[in-house]
Amino acid sequence: MRSYLSAFKMRTKMELQYRGAMVGGIICQMFFGLILVAIYRALYAGNPQSMPITQITSYVWLQQAFFRMLLSSDPDLMDKIKTGGIAYDLCRPLDLYGFYYVRILALKLTGSLMRGIPMIIFALLLPKGWGLELPASPAGLGWGLLTLVVGLLCVTALENIAMAFAMRTIDSRGIYAMFNMLLCIFSGNILPLTLFPDSWQGVIRLLPYAQVFDGPIRLYTGAVDAAEAPMIILVQVLWTAALIGIGIGLWRWNRKVIAIQGG
Repeated sequence: MRSYLSAFKMRTKMELQYRGAMVGGIICQMFFGLILVAIYRALYAGNPQSMPITQITSYVWLQQAFFRMLLSSDPDLMDKIKTGGIAYDLCRPLDLYGFYYVRILALKLTGSLMRGIPMIIFALLLPKGWGLELPASPAGLGWGLLTLVVGLLCVTALENIAMAFAMRTIDSRGIYAMFNMLLCIFSGNILPLTLFPDSWQGVIRLLPYAQVFDGPIRLYTGAVDAAEAPMIILVQVLWTAALIGIGIGLWRWNRKVIAIQGG
């Protein structure tokens, strides 16, 4: 356990060094957040939806604030595979899946906090109908934070599966492009899942991609009652356990058949 904690701390320190990238990312996401809110306000002006515009704007700002939870992979792994440096990791006296799981977890968590906190403060200061609303209830805020943490564990396990498939290729860009596309669409990042057709929502919310943002944001905004939180968490935990099990199996299989490149 101490080895995994050390890997987590080292990856966190590495992520904290890129302050310039953090500032650039915050400015970029603030801009896109304002653009998305303006689009939804124009949409609602012509065709009001069942979900209040204040909940939509909160949905937009929260998914922008924690966007780093979605698109953040470990570039070091693919570099090591291409150069043969993966051989050093294979010699480590610990499980390779767990080692990279905690590295990805640290990367996503640190990046989300560095960008998310300033984004939330900025969004709370915007006028009503443009910014982030306060949580619907203390219970909704508490359950929302808890489900966000479980969602982070779930998306980390999901990304480790993508990494396992990427290890079997020379160029990982195609796999990651497909993975990121599915994640952005079905997590509610491009379009809030509450705006999908009702017949689609029940299916999409059962997919692993939806476990990242949708449940936590709906609990925060009051779109669902806090009494439904245990069921949301149950689905998240089941997906997390299943994805971790699949990931461990794939990584162990990769370890048996991996070909060391480089020289």
